[in-house]
Amino acid sequence: MPGFEGSYLGASDKISPAAIMECKICWMPYDPAMGDETRQIEPGTAFLDLPEDWTCPGCSAPRAQFLVHDDPGAPSSVQRAEMEARTTALVADFTEVFHSRMRDLPMVNQALHVQAVGFQPFAGGFLGILIAPWFMNLVLLPGPNHPVLKVGAKEVLTFPSGDYEFMHATREMVGAYMACALFSPMGDFTSQLQAVDVARAAMVELLKPENRAETDRTADIRARREAELAPPPEPDSTPSRRKLITGGLGA
Repeated sequence: MPGFEGSYLGASDKISPAAIMECKICWMPYDPAMGDETRQIEPGTAFLDLPEDWTCPGCSAPRAQFLVHDDPGAPSSVQRAEMEARTTALVADFTEVFHSRMRDLPMVNQALHVQAVGFQPFAGGFLGILIAPWFMNLVLLPGPNHPVLKVGAKEVLTFPSGDYEFMHATREMVGAYMACALFSPMGDFTSQLQAVDVARAAMVELLKPENRAETDRTADIRARREAELAPPPEPDSTPSRRKLITGGLGA
């Protein structure tokens, strides 16, 4: 469950003002948005702001006998909500690009659509992979403490598997972001499911230290990656570890 498990027991530092609490004796909830009519507690009153003598309306148990039922204001919940909002904006932004500028271009793989895959907290922001019908990019949505991005500038970020070159960019809906090309174009993918599977595998390999010795990222960065490789006779749904990390199907 969100928040912390176990009795409240006065652990005020572990719950937010939005925490919905639940009596562990009779399971009566206390929702700050609703307040408590029986004690004339106004809606909007946080559990931590209840009078010291407040007890459960259902069984008169003291406040210390309450559990966290849900805490939408807890740091983890806030972070998840922020990540969802920003990745939703990212997908919406590039979906708009697809419909307005890319839809009819021959390089576009019509079997694919825009999707954010595997995003997770990283360096104060959120890191994951964006799939589009014409590319697959590793994307960092920077946090508020990241230095201001300069559109068109390049920046090398270090991961357990090696160093990767990112390009600074910005979009109207998502704002500033950083992208590292993995695959482009996307013609070797036969389905969205295949692209998603490869994206998830790439995120796993990215964070494996044992890939560092295998992959010479310095050479890849200096050469801005190899020239476009000839596509295999049949699409390969399980690219090698090196392909996943260096973008072996991309330019």
